[in-house]
Amino acid sequence: MVPRLERCGMCGAAATSGLAVPGADARFHDYDAAVTACVERRALREGRQVHARMVMARYRPPVYLATRLVIMYVRCGALDDARNVLDGMPERNVVSWTAMISGYSQSGRHAEALELFVRMLGAGCKPNEFTLATVLRSCSGPQNIHQVKQVHSLAAKKNFESHIFVGSSLLDMYAKSGNIQEARRVFDMLPERDTVSCTAIISGYAQLGLDDEALDLFRQLYSAGMQCNYVTFTTLLTSLSGLASLDYGKQVHGLILRKELPFFVVLQNSLIDMYSKCGKLLYSRRVFDHMPQRSAISWNAMLMGYGRHGIGHEVVQLFRTMTEEVKPDSVTLLAVLSGCSHGGLVDEGLDIFDLIVKEQNAMLTIGHYGCVIDLLGRAGRLQKALDLIEKMPFDPTPAIWGSLLGACRVHVNVSVGEVVAQKLLDMEPGNAGNYVILSNIYAAAGMWKDVFRVRKLMLEKTVSKEPGQSWIILDKVIHTFRSSERFHPSKKDIDDKIKELYIDLKAAGFVPDLSCVLHDVDDEQKERMLLGHSEKLAITFGLMNTPPGLTIRIMKNLRICVDCHNFAKFVSKVYGREISLRDKNRFHLLADGACTCGDYW
Repeated sequence: MVPRLERCGMCGAAATSGLAVPGADARFHDYDAAVTACVERRALREGRQVHARMVMARYRPPVYLATRLVIMYVRCGALDDARNVLDGMPERNVVSWTAMISGYSQSGRHAEALELFVRMLGAGCKPNEFTLATVLRSCSGPQNIHQVKQVHSLAAKKNFESHIFVGSSLLDMYAKSGNIQEARRVFDMLPERDTVSCTAIISGYAQLGLDDEALDLFRQLYSAGMQCNYVTFTTLLTSLSGLASLDYGKQVHGLILRKELPFFVVLQNSLIDMYSKCGKLLYSRRVFDHMPQRSAISWNAMLMGYGRHGIGHEVVQLFRTMTEEVKPDSVTLLAVLSGCSHGGLVDEGLDIFDLIVKEQNAMLTIGHYGCVIDLLGRAGRLQKALDLIEKMPFDPTPAIWGSLLGACRVHVNVSVGEVVAQKLLDMEPGNAGNYVILSNIYAAAGMWKDVFRVRKLMLEKTVSKEPGQSWIILDKVIHTFRSSERFHPSKKDIDDKIKELYIDLKAAGFVPDLSCVLHDVDDEQKERMLLGHSEKLAITFGLMNTPPGLTIRIMKNLRICVDCHNFAKFVSKVYGREISLRDKNRFHLLADGACTCGDYW
């Protein structure tokens, strides 16, 4: 009879099941059948009864059967019982050790998994490929990169480096540790690649925000015949969300439908997030409404989508509906407060915050306080925001002070702005954004000497401002524009077109906001400088290269300035074009001279 092999779901180790073992007595077959049944059914109570009967009968199970007991306890989540069996075994094999290490690893007890692996090596037991793949899962995170390299070295010595299980685990751990170059090197040397390894390397790029690289690699691998599962598409949708690439997002959604993949909740959540970050809330809501079951994450994704677009009333309404079906979590409350802040719903946001303080105070984090401070700052209640900072049970972070400084810029409050800016400069002396916002406050107030003083301070501290850039995707090509763009192939045509636009917009009532220029120059020169802003160049290029009626979709790495926002509103009105503009903080959907943000951002 040919032995039937089964692969252990916990450790990947091969173990014979239900076979006659040479020299075993009749009791072995009974115990083996009973333990195997408990493993398959994850029957912990019955498994303990079988084990107890062995002890009462003073039966000493051979290594194989003792290992089956370890696997049974691990599968049932009784890790302490499994460890007691392992520690009591007079002899252990690689399967025994690997099963226990796997149990610790999958339960998040990574330190114990690593400690047991070291003991295994000290006992002279040689790890196999499944042991190495298992222990690598306990080495995730930048702080454990040293352990990853040690296991990698061991795998290389044992010639397991290019084994599919070990290689996939290695590249996954390198990627999670931020070492994407080493992860790619491991991936490229794999003699064969399966769905897991391909998904792991794409995920590595996506987790580090290297969205273009993730998309390019997916296209290469898919063209080469890569098989995808729902995890692959979930990972890819994360990158498409970062790129705000609606066309590719639609294609991936269509691919999922054609492949008839099961719509796991996590995949549908990714679709909701992708569509909302691409400016298509209607599609997000359609996916959300057709979900057969929704988790708290599903509701949170939809809430954050509405908040990102400044549709505060939908955030509040959806939150009330959610409380009837699912228990809100900390992220839910964060999404609601943020949505109220971006939507200008000051009173509603404060009411919800007061309710949380009374009923769910334990769930409050510094992030919730930050949203309320941002809410008050946007509404111009700067002193109340300062009072809340002093009263909250957390030390204020740079992000909290930064949101308040931004509010001081909007409301041109020099006195509070100087106090807040000093806090930030002490905490983050190398953050150029803080200097720039303070300069904006001084410039808006006409305090040019102070503007020059801040600039001089930046030079002394060798702090440089992140250059503004915007991009638009046309025919699957990304066109990037920087402020005062000089190198784009269509530069001359864009310059000519934007001057033409300026004449039409001014005739319709557009007045440039010269306070957005941080230079003490004459008004004519300020207007010329404003024309060079990257989002204006991208919008103009979009008008030149898309047919009438098509939405112009722009992304920007920084917060849009007031002048560019007004420019986009007038373009939408004069030329009858809808403009979707996603900046660093939120979405702006402009149509017929109005924006969904209500000029409140």
